[in-house]
Amino acid sequence: MSQTSFLDEIQEINLAYLLLAQRLLVEDREAAMFRLKVDSELADLLVSLNARQLTKLARNNQLICRLSQTSVHQLRKITHNPRDQGLSGLHASLLSACEEFEVFPVGESE
Repeated sequence: MSQTSFLDEIQEINLAYLLLAQRLLVEDREAAMFRLKVDSELADLLVSLNARQLTKLARNNQLICRLSQTSVHQLRKITHNPRDQGLSGLHASLLSACEEFEVFPVGESE
């Protein structure tokens, strides 16, 4: 796969993520803030962005979303879970909820 193709896919994922984030925030703000791990100020900004601004933000060579489980230990707990498969989604949600909440100032990243 070429670099251009990777870049196109990253930008497509970014736009899809931003559109989903906006929709989640409009439908259930508190749940969306929890799921997206964003604060109120960032939630307000995301909801206020128009299509042109979303597209501009999405046209980046880096993914703007990231894994909520950043430790190998947590990922292994989810993927190698011996519990009944009916409970694996709940277990993954609980582990995600326990992840440390980091808020980056608007316009900055790690």
